[in-house]
Amino acid sequence: MSQRATLVVDLQNEYLASGKLPLVGLDAALAQAARVIAAERDQGGLLIHVRHEAAQPGAPVFTPGTEGVQIIPAVAPLGDEPVVVKHFPNAFRGTRLQALLQAQGVSEVVVIGAMSHMCIEATSRAAADLGYTVTVAHDACATMDLAFDGTTVPAAQVHAASMAALAFGYATVTTTEQLLA
Repeated sequence: MSQRATLVVDLQNEYLASGKLPLVGLDAALAQAARVIAAERDQGGLLIHVRHEAAQPGAPVFTPGTEGVQIIPAVAPLGDEPVVVKHFPNAFRGTRLQALLQAQGVSEVVVIGAMSHMCIEATSRAAADLGYTVTVAHDACATMDLAFDGTTVPAAQVHAASMAALAFGYATVTTTEQLLA
């Protein structure tokens, strides 16, 4: 029974430069995510891939059946690695994720992926609320610029604020290098 699982959240084509929601720093995050995934595979660890898909067929983003919802090939699942399809930012909401983790005796999750301010935060907070020990490899995550009340917040600041909030009470936030050491 595995005590730890790595959750690879929403690393999908929709976030590439050619997608509808391009992320800042995605290439660097993908490179780090690939390292985490490779290490987990080498150790025989549990990898669970999470894929966001809109609940409605005609949605403007993450449209079911489109190339945008596919996982980016560089971090795609291999063999029988499970894929959890979700319709909300929180990967536990309305999915089989909790059952998969419980069946494997998981007590700790590592979270990587996209977007830092949405699905990474929501999934990490939910995991902590469910009693899991949570680690986020922040350099294996990416996000985008956001706007609020006439102010554009650069992606680096959005990411930093998200990681600071998680580190404040929900997760250990670390680098890929520290995680793999």
